[in-house]
Amino acid sequence: MLVNILLLCAGLAVLIYSADKFVYGASAFARNLGLPPMLIGLTIVAMGSSAPEMFVAATASMDGMNDTAIGNVLGSNIANITLILGLTALLGAISVGSQTLKREIPIMLAGTVLAGYLIHDGTLTRMEGLILIAAFLLVMGTFIFQAMRNKEADALDQEMDDEIPKDVKTIHAIIWIIIGMVLLPLSAGWMVDGAVGIAKYYGLSDLVIGLTIIAIGTSLPELAACVAGVLKKEDDLAIGNIVGSNLFNILAVLAIPGIIAPGAVDAAAIDRDFYMVLATSTALAVLVLSSGAKKQLTRWHGALLLVTFIAYQYAVFSAH
Repeated sequence: MLVNILLLCAGLAVLIYSADKFVYGASAFARNLGLPPMLIGLTIVAMGSSAPEMFVAATASMDGMNDTAIGNVLGSNIANITLILGLTALLGAISVGSQTLKREIPIMLAGTVLAGYLIHDGTLTRMEGLILIAAFLLVMGTFIFQAMRNKEADALDQEMDDEIPKDVKTIHAIIWIIIGMVLLPLSAGWMVDGAVGIAKYYGLSDLVIGLTIIAIGTSLPELAACVAGVLKKEDDLAIGNIVGSNLFNILAVLAIPGIIAPGAVDAAAIDRDFYMVLATSTALAVLVLSSGAKKQLTRWHGALLLVTFIAYQYAVFSAH
């Protein structure tokens, strides 16, 4: 049992470190190529923040644990909104001024609905995984086109520009990319092996371990990014990290178990957990996009989100 806990903790620590260094190297390399900050933020940084979920999903799927992979996606999206944004909002009210972000949130909702439609029959096939990948590529292509064409100032653009590393030598950026790519799958394997050992010890299902321990662990990079964003008064960036990560998870990461290990999906993931993802995503859209108050996410909203997270975790463990 102790070995499994150490594997899980070591895997999580290295996973977060390697994801951070991969994003650092990739975004610095993209800046050196002259790509716009908005484009880098919407693609490389967003995808990099979901690298832990991606590699955990791939590792679990290759081990035949597609319920863990699916649970990680659903649990991470729930944790991102309820736990991460909840804790972040408690630090101070969060406002959103970015028009780009206000376009991205409905797309996140649409991606969530598409994913729900594909798994509602109780299976995730290879074709459905390819459909999710195609939708993801379409979304990324749209973002890239808009970022390259749009010349108007956006509140998110300056915040992203401030966060992307400057004056990093290209060779150093490439080295960090390679280090990240080597450590990410290695640490994901440690984390999955440790989580499986813990799950077996306590009699937890693959789905539950994915929804809880793994999901919370892989969401920690988003917590660090959101807290840092709010403390720097970069509210749009804080929300953008969550929206971008959830969009990437529900389309690209959920496609991985469909492509690698297609098959049945745990009924609880469809009847309970997916609807929780849909409900929390809708709540975020309503809170952020509603007209009126300047500060859209207040401390009261943060407290409500945290209570929702705790209630959901209780429901998952109680049902087991």
